[in-house]
Amino acid sequence: MTRLLALLTTVVLFGCTETPPPLHTAQGAMVGEVTATSAILQSRLTAHSGLVDGRVPGSPGVARFLWWTADADTATSAWITADSTADYLIKTVARALQPSTRYQYQLEYGHDTEQTARTAPATFRTLHGEAPGATRIVFTTGMNYYHFHFGRYDSTAAYDGPDKALGYPALAAIADLQPDYFVGTGDNVYFDHPAEVDMERAIARGQTPALGWFGGKAAVTEAEIRRKYHLQFVQPRYRDLFAQVGTYWQKDDHDHRANDSDPHMEHPISHALGVRSFTEQLPVVDPDAAAAVTYRTHRMSRALQLWFLEGRDYRSPNAMPDGPGKTLWGAEQRAWLQRTLLASDAAFKVIVSPTPLVGPDDAYKRDNHTNPDGFRHEGDAFFDWLVENDFVGSGLYLICGDRHWQYHATHPSGIEEFSTGALVDNNARAGRLAGDDNSTNPDSLIVQHYVQRVGEASGGFLMLTLAPDRSGASAAFQFFDEQGMLLYEERKASR
Repeated sequence: MTRLLALLTTVVLFGCTETPPPLHTAQGAMVGEVTATSAILQSRLTAHSGLVDGRVPGSPGVARFLWWTADADTATSAWITADSTADYLIKTVARALQPSTRYQYQLEYGHDTEQTARTAPATFRTLHGEAPGATRIVFTTGMNYYHFHFGRYDSTAAYDGPDKALGYPALAAIADLQPDYFVGTGDNVYFDHPAEVDMERAIARGQTPALGWFGGKAAVTEAEIRRKYHLQFVQPRYRDLFAQVGTYWQKDDHDHRANDSDPHMEHPISHALGVRSFTEQLPVVDPDAAAAVTYRTHRMSRALQLWFLEGRDYRSPNAMPDGPGKTLWGAEQRAWLQRTLLASDAAFKVIVSPTPLVGPDDAYKRDNHTNPDGFRHEGDAFFDWLVENDFVGSGLYLICGDRHWQYHATHPSGIEEFSTGALVDNNARAGRLAGDDNSTNPDSLIVQHYVQRVGEASGGFLMLTLAPDRSGASAAFQFFDEQGMLLYEERKASR
């Protein structure tokens, strides 16, 4: 009886003050939209330190960011509450930063502000702005989690290296090159994989382990969309890489709604949800800016300016007949692009598009500016405008995502395009060749300087290195495979 009474007393006195379970930050931290004087800092509070039963559940709590340099005092954000409405994400904008400066930052977090823990310091560098300076930027697309971990539907096996649990090998290769910035040009996650019809085929071939573990279907709800991001960014190699670099993000069809999506199609994921999930899960816009757009330009240095375009929010229906009234960009974004290009005096002007403008692409598609039944009219009009305004040979280049092969090609106008290719081998394929009747360029008007052919396709990434020199600046466009082997490079001098 005495022992029972003591036990009951302990429950009554201490039950309400029992130590809560520890908090974690399983997805690490991420810095986005770095400028010369600001950056968006982001993390997420989680209930575990990693993946548990195919999930990364969030946890309520409070957190704040701290950032500093070797020569400056620590700055601190306000305390932010993590709750389910924002998927337990913590996001703030660090302001009043110094250009061309290496910053360290960390997250302080806890169930309350009295007892907290801190993450290990991470780092990023602010842009040079109008000052000269060297810059290394990696561009990639096609980060297909399902194909890497479980194989392709054509029976191609999943990646089976001993490092599989760490995530994509290309991320380690990127980290070894020590870039300053990472650009995800879209298809950063795949809402529509695994597709139900393809899962049925996979199951028929005996590829059943993925079914129970991954849910066996594409994402159609907000919770399922969020889980796609959790699974992607909990992989250790993402955490390690993003602790060293600033990031910039675009979305494309697979992380908007579904393959070749537009705002007008019938689909369980609404256009509004696709747009909202992108800005919720990634550090793209100021969390306090209610009407922020996702097309923007950044002056990386005196010699380099980048434009990041939005390809899903404003487009006409893909099935609409092509012509002057059909647009992929929308009138406002197109006018902004032309206005800001004319205003720039950067030696290198690089337009980053989630989809190609040069190609060639598959002839059957209706999704981008290369497709005759897609948005070719707007694409041709833009190339005509570039020619009329003397941008050919002026240091203007295109970088695109979306296509699953790396290429370097020149449009008949003289404008050059570099396609990043897919990040992982299991999501790569051979490219379309100019002159192919099944391509968007059957007449061979496009010059292909480099294209991955049958037997050569690999995952990997594109790196742009901008280096100032006595005559101005030089730029190197370099393609690497999944293991970090250099496959092709093109060097340009400023004019």
